[in-house]
Amino acid sequence: MAALVPRGAPRPNSNSNNPSQPPPPNYNPNSNPNSLANNLSNLNLNRPPSMPNSGPRPSPFGQPPNFPSSAPLPGVPSGSPPFSRPGPPPGALSRPAVPPSGSPQYTLPPNVAPVRPTGTPIGQPSPFGYRAPPGINAPSTSGAPPPGAFPFSGLPSGPVVSAAPPGIRPSSPSPPLTTGAVLPHSSASSGFVSNGPPAFTSGALPGGPRFPPASSASQPPVGPPQTMGFAGATPQAPSMRSLLGNPAIVAPPGTPLQPTSPFSAPPQGVPLPPGSYGPPTWPRHPGQVAPPPPIPGSVQPPRMFGMTPQPLPNQSMTAIPALGQTGAPVSGTSKIDPNQIPRPIPSSSPMLYETLQGNQANPPPPATSDYIVRDTGNCSPRYMRCTISQIPCTADLLTTSGMQLALLVQPLALPHPSEEPIQVVDFGESGPVRCSRCKGYINPFMKFIDQGRQFICNLCGYTDETPRDYHCNLGPDGKRRDANERPELCRGTVEFVATKEYMVRDPMPAVYFFLIDVSMNAIQTGATAAACSAISQVISDLPEGPQTMVGVATFDSTIHFYNLKRALQQPSMLVIPDVQDVYTPLQTDVVVQLSECRQHLELLLEIIPTTFQNNRTAESAFGAAVQAAFLAIKSSGGKVLVFQSVLPSIGLGSLSAREAEGRTNISAGEKEAHKLLQPADKTLKTMAIEFAEFQVCVDVFITTQTYVDIASISVVPRTTGGQVYYYYPFSAVSDSAKLYNDLRWNVTRPQGFEAVMRVRCSQGIQVQEYHGNFCKRTPTDVDLPGIDCDKTIMVTLKHDDKLPDGSECAFQCALLYTTVYGQRRIRLTTLSLPCTSMLSNLFRSADLDTQFACFLKEAAHKIPSSPLLQVREQVTNLCISVLLSYRKFCATVTSSGQLILPEALKLLPLYTLALMKSTGLRSDGRIDDRSIWINYVSYLSTPLAIPLVYPRMVAIHNLSPKDEDESLVPPVIPLSSEHVNDDGIYLLENGEDCLIYIGNSVDSNILQQLFGISSPNEIPTQFVLQQYDNPLSQKLNDVVNEIRRQRCSYLRLKLCKKGDPSGALFFSYLVEDKSPSGPSYVEFLVHVHREIQMKMSSS
Repeated sequence: MAALVPRGAPRPNSNSNNPSQPPPPNYNPNSNPNSLANNLSNLNLNRPPSMPNSGPRPSPFGQPPNFPSSAPLPGVPSGSPPFSRPGPPPGALSRPAVPPSGSPQYTLPPNVAPVRPTGTPIGQPSPFGYRAPPGINAPSTSGAPPPGAFPFSGLPSGPVVSAAPPGIRPSSPSPPLTTGAVLPHSSASSGFVSNGPPAFTSGALPGGPRFPPASSASQPPVGPPQTMGFAGATPQAPSMRSLLGNPAIVAPPGTPLQPTSPFSAPPQGVPLPPGSYGPPTWPRHPGQVAPPPPIPGSVQPPRMFGMTPQPLPNQSMTAIPALGQTGAPVSGTSKIDPNQIPRPIPSSSPMLYETLQGNQANPPPPATSDYIVRDTGNCSPRYMRCTISQIPCTADLLTTSGMQLALLVQPLALPHPSEEPIQVVDFGESGPVRCSRCKGYINPFMKFIDQGRQFICNLCGYTDETPRDYHCNLGPDGKRRDANERPELCRGTVEFVATKEYMVRDPMPAVYFFLIDVSMNAIQTGATAAACSAISQVISDLPEGPQTMVGVATFDSTIHFYNLKRALQQPSMLVIPDVQDVYTPLQTDVVVQLSECRQHLELLLEIIPTTFQNNRTAESAFGAAVQAAFLAIKSSGGKVLVFQSVLPSIGLGSLSAREAEGRTNISAGEKEAHKLLQPADKTLKTMAIEFAEFQVCVDVFITTQTYVDIASISVVPRTTGGQVYYYYPFSAVSDSAKLYNDLRWNVTRPQGFEAVMRVRCSQGIQVQEYHGNFCKRTPTDVDLPGIDCDKTIMVTLKHDDKLPDGSECAFQCALLYTTVYGQRRIRLTTLSLPCTSMLSNLFRSADLDTQFACFLKEAAHKIPSSPLLQVREQVTNLCISVLLSYRKFCATVTSSGQLILPEALKLLPLYTLALMKSTGLRSDGRIDDRSIWINYVSYLSTPLAIPLVYPRMVAIHNLSPKDEDESLVPPVIPLSSEHVNDDGIYLLENGEDCLIYIGNSVDSNILQQLFGISSPNEIPTQFVLQQYDNPLSQKLNDVVNEIRRQRCSYLRLKLCKKGDPSGALFFSYLVEDKSPSGPSYVEFLVHVHREIQMKMSSS
């Protein structure tokens, strides 16, 4: 009889559901910093991918990567390293043929003395490296610039009245429009308090770098490929200041936070040595050289300048004094001094954030700031954030505040590479310890009693017996003696190996089915060729091994499957003419193992564009094609990636052009226009629900030049956990590169299949509703056929009982999913927050980023069912109700001539105005543009919410050499036309699009250097950024590449000039100006002030 294995001890083959190919014990397939970092750093910048037969493709490779990680502390086994934050869409990512090897499984011996990591996380070696494409010399870089301040033009300069809330002793006046951190104490003895969690970068930028900063080293000339290595001395570790203002923490000698990269890139065609990375880079046009590689160091999450941190007790509000008689009602725009209005302020200092301090929840840093998380019991705010860091004890208190109580959950979000990895814990055949009443999972906030023989659930309060093989005695502090050794008892985020009871079938393989539109429009616009080229280049990045399956089909008015079996000399076409009652050929013929069909697949993708080059069929059977692909992979589940170019006009789920009807309704007063943002019928929704039931996730890449009814098409990806990519108007010249990189990131980013998610709450709070891209078939769970690191789900909460003041309220998100390597896992995220009965505490602990992200998602949810005017009024009223509550119940300044704003939410009016002027809430845009905006917002992460509506603008006509401590991107300019000169060139980006505005009086020499034109009249309609042989052009390319790294997106570039529609588009993003879509910023503040005064006087 086999010996019993203690709970938590390593078990033979316990981590693998595939005995023939066991992964390493502690391998976390969603935690590979090296390959992911390469995925983002090896970006093919500024050139569309080659069409078939137009150039060499990247050779496939699949060596198991070498994981660099923090130096393990004695006695603490190290886990798999975390992700860097690449983002959609990185360059290339190689996947190993088998799960890469990692450190040993986190064992849980019952009698080992507790050891817990302390101090600043030791930075890992930078995993970034380049491999130059053929004919391009790879640049090199050395060192990392030290942190530097970020200048900001147009900051308020006048005094700001700050007052303490009731019960707080006033202190020295706060600096103009600055904000402190929400903390009960401050170790700072005097002086100003920093503006919240600063950025963890040198010269931190608004929006925050998500990519490592690029080197400003000179670019080498085009020439034969050569090897490249990072040279230079190890950069000095940046100092970090804790949230409480403690002295800077500096890495000890020998353990730098940002060491130079150990990786080098061999020439093309040379096998990569183990641990080296050099996947293909983003394509460049002739005349361009390789983009500068990132400086070795850590990757930062996106950060938007001015994200208001939480205030200290002595800095709880901002008062904007009105000009004129004090106490008089504000009657016009001249009553508010424009120099006093709150504007975003960049921060530039790094921060180390501990989730718990002194067993108390630590208010999170702004989502858009740069920070390194040390998980000390609560989960990282990257995985789960609450709109308020203190939970109101009653529903009445929450209603009085006017704020929303909700969670934003991003369960597979990528951590900072310097953070400790998420530990994988295996409890063996019996599975993880759970509460027998509410089924909550074991976590650091469950209390053990009776010498460890029982534990009290922190979610439902039930007392359970501790399993015998999980028992451990308690120490003098009442905690288990082994708590610091067991990740599930000392970490807010852990991952459990799922047992058989969590499976209704064997874990599904990784299946990818590509559907390509070959209708006449798709062929003539080059969309088909661009799709085939992109697919052929990402094939090498699909997970290798016997479980990876691939299929391809094309469609116009009929559906064409392809037999890819190796036994055939070449792929054979199988035509399905019936697009109403769809069927599919034998599955084993059209969905085959990637290892068996790679050559046939490459050949097929090469000949598809020429095979259909004379196609004159204009119809598209989108619905039938997706249904046929579903039937082909129904038995296993998987991903369907659809490339669609025209309105689906035939067969199952066919649609009609509703846009003309929309124009009529808009001109008639918008009475029914919003209905065009709803699906045309329920056919596609019914199909999508069936897809989700069989674990099929659909992503749609829309490459169009006309209306395609995204409102109807998007139902399929939204219900199945996928997403819509939109390229309008599609240009094979300028959009092929983005299509390629979007597809590459889609298949290589950390993701899971056949997932189920549930959020549990403490007694007194319950989940009200879930919002996001998923299918919901039961009241408590959401089904996610696909889930990835970019998807965020909003969970709204409500009270069902009164919470005791001073108690803790816990939230636990459990995500059961299958990795791309066929492992069943449970990602557990736990957050425990204090409860309060004081309204002032709610305003102090409000999280602006999360509050606004919820505002944004709620507005997007209402747009299809309500007239735009009504939605805009609701958005304005939400903002006013929050500020009114603060003014009425918390503010101490009584002058009616001042607009009093809570410090933590002082930018809420600005972002509310920006939301009202955004694409989704403007009535002058195209129906499809509003539909795609709604779809994008539905899964948008918290750090990207504010940049979407309040973009970043910088001047690029006067780019100058940067000092080592300066940011590569120029200082940010307020979004107002008074800062845009006619002799300047300005870049504006919102994370998705990048507009470059050229004034009419720009020096022709500058235009020639940057764009190769002599006057604004020569601006091309299809623009691809080139790099010319001059310093100014190189600097512009460096800036664009840096922004793409920061935003994790291959931004679409568009040149704009005054006097034509492109110029109008640019100025529509200057939200501080008065425009047809809304008032100016000053006018809006006056309106908000007047509304608050009226409500105050009438109450």
